Order: sequence, then structure tokens, then C-alpha cells
Amino acid sequence: MKRRDFVIKGSIASVAVASSTTALANTLNFTNAANKLTIGIIGTGDRGSGLIPLINEIDNFKVVACCDTLPFRLENGLSKAPKKAKGYADYRKLLDNPDIDAVLISTPFNTHSKIALDALDAGKHVYCEKTMAKGLDGIQHLIQKTKNSNKIFQTGHQYHSSRLYTHVVDLIKNGKVGKITSFDCQWNRNGNWRRPVPKPELEKVINWRMYREFSGGLVAELCSHQIDFVNWVLDATPNKVMGIGGIDYWKDGRETYDNVNLMYEYPNGIKAKFTCLTSNAKDGYQIIVKGDKGTIIMGTRNAWFYPEGTKNKKIGTVDGVAGATVTFDKNKGYPIKVEHQNPSKQALQDFKDSITLNSSPISNITTGANTAIAVQMGLEAMHTESIVKWPSKIS
Repeated sequence: MKRRDFVIKGSIASVAVASSTTALANTLNFTNAANKLTIGIIGTGDRGSGLIPLINEIDNFKVVACCDTLPFRLENGLSKAPKKAKGYADYRKLLDNPDIDAVLISTPFNTHSKIALDALDAGKHVYCEKTMAKGLDGIQHLIQKTKNSNKIFQTGHQYHSSRLYTHVVDLIKNGKVGKITSFDCQWNRNGNWRRPVPKPELEKVINWRMYREFSGGLVAELCSHQIDFVNWVLDATPNKVMGIGGIDYWKDGRETYDNVNLMYEYPNGIKAKFTCLTSNAKDGYQIIVKGDKGTIIMGTRNAWFYPEGTKNKKIGTVDGVAGATVTFDKNKGYPIKVEHQNPSKQALQDFKDSITLNSSPISNITTGANTAIAVQMGLEAMHTESIVKWPSKIS
């Protein structure tokens, strides 16, 4: 399967899902009346348990079950859920519960595909945290399963739901920065990413992100959000990638890199650079989109536009005074102001709305798969020290 064919067929799969669910618009029933949606959380670590309070804030959306193999994490998840939520140590028992409409999968990266496949087989709608699946086989199996299902599948790239990001993508596609020349993305932190382990035998269960068997490291956990953004802006997937990483700072037995530097090439020669450090947090999270008419700089919740040339002075109304110079940050430019809420909460709201309205999510199986493939390419490029091209086939 050629790169272009895979993208097109992936899009067709997404359309097929949307079409089949729309056809069932008048027959789809939830377990509760008045379109109340019930959800089970599979994996109640930092991310899974952290999303429960956000779900609690969404009307007609209720956490009714939690699952985790570690008792203390399961207890933590249940403490944040409504009182009558059930606890499970085995996710398959949770999937057997007919009172659950949907599941949120927030487990180690290597388990995403198997759990999501089982959830779809059990007739559940699926919100699968990023990165969608580990390995090309897992990605392809999920594409095929979703194509043949009438359930909603959303990938947890929450910035895809951000109304700020949606607005910025529209600005870029309408020519705000002109002809795009490059992307410069980073997500830097200063911390070892290690969690405390109560018993030595739980090291890999708790610190799974540090071991290649279970994890895609910084590329899958952090860079994937920004890779997803670049794919989204360009309506494209990368042709090839080169990169390098290393375990150069945290000498603690980890297997995944503590720093990564990747360069992807997209159609028309557009380059996108991704950097992630764990020993320096300068500028933290940042995406810089450069074009021949200007630059957009994005944080997680703010964005700025910096026009090219000398005409940077912008006149407008400031605090009721007409003709005043609009605030200009010499390092970032003019602020792009859009009302928006927490991206994770917005993504969960969008998931509920997609189920209720039988519509394909904006962060769907196709966008999730394309980002997951790009992540796999980056990992392979670093591990083999080679240039990796978009796979010619998915086996």
C-alpha cells in the first residue's frame, strides 16, 4: 500500500464510519434515558484519573466504572468518580458490563490496540489516548476494526479539539502566514519522568514509559501532539524522517531516550523539526509555524502572530481608546485571542457530542493512525540511525 493510497483509504474508512453511524441516528440507544452517556475508565494512572473530574463537569456524561491492575491506582480513580462507580482489576470484566456505553483507554502505549479492539468488539464507543497504537500491525488492525464498526472512535490528541488550535489552523489555511516554509516544535521539561515505586517488582508496571517494550518514550508521549498538528495544518503525512536521541542525562537504567531531535520532510519540501528535552525547560511547549508573510507561535493555550517585514505596528482600540498601538511582544508578536476551554475537557465534550450526534470526531481513526505511523517512523529513525520513509505497506 503506497503512502498516498494509505492516507486515502484511511480517509475512506473514516467516512465509512461516519456514514454508518449517521444511518443509525434514529436507532442508537444509550443505557440511560435522555441521551445520558455512561463511560468506563480503563487505566487510572495520572492521565486517566486526571480526566475523571473533567468528565464530571460535562452534562449527561457519567463515569460508572474504573479499571486498573494496581489497587492503589484503582482506588485513586474511584475516589474521583461518582460514588456508585464500580471497580475492576480486569478490563474485560468492565467491557462485559452492559450498562457502559463508552470507554476511555489510558493505559501503557503497547496495550492501546488490544484493549481498543476488544472494546469495539464489546460494542463500546472508544476514546483512545494518544499515541493511538504501537507498531504498524496494531495501527492497521484498529483501522479495519473501526471501519467495520458502527461505534465512535476518537483519538486523544486533545489539541485537535482546542478551539484556539482550530482557529489557528483556519488562519494558516487561509493564508495568514503565507506560503509555509517550516515548523519548529519543542516540548522541553526539566525532570526525570520517574514515578515512585513501592515495590521493586512494580518498576516496569509503574515506570513503563522508560522501557521500549511498553513505550514510545518522548516521541509517543509528547511529540505526537505536535506531529498531529503539523499533519493537520498541511493535510498531509511526512515523506521521510531522520533523527537522533540518547540517554545522556538520566543514567538510571531507562531504555527510552531522555532527549530526542527529529526532522520530518513533508510534501513540497516543507520541513518540521521536533525537539524534546528532559533536562532543560526553557520555553517549555512551543510550536512555531513560519511562512513568507509571517510567523505564528503557539503555546498550549495562547498564540501570537508576528508579521514579516517592518510594518509591525498595529493600530486598534485598547481599553476603549481608539488609535492606540496594540500590544506587541517583540519576541512573539500580536496575540491571537479566542475564547476556549481546557483542551482535554473540550476533547471529552466533543467525544460525547460525536456519540450523541453520530458524527465522526475531528480527531478520528484516520488522523490518529497517520500520527501513530509518523511516531513509529521517528522511533525507527533514531533507533536504527537511518532515514525512514513512509511505509509502502502496512502488514
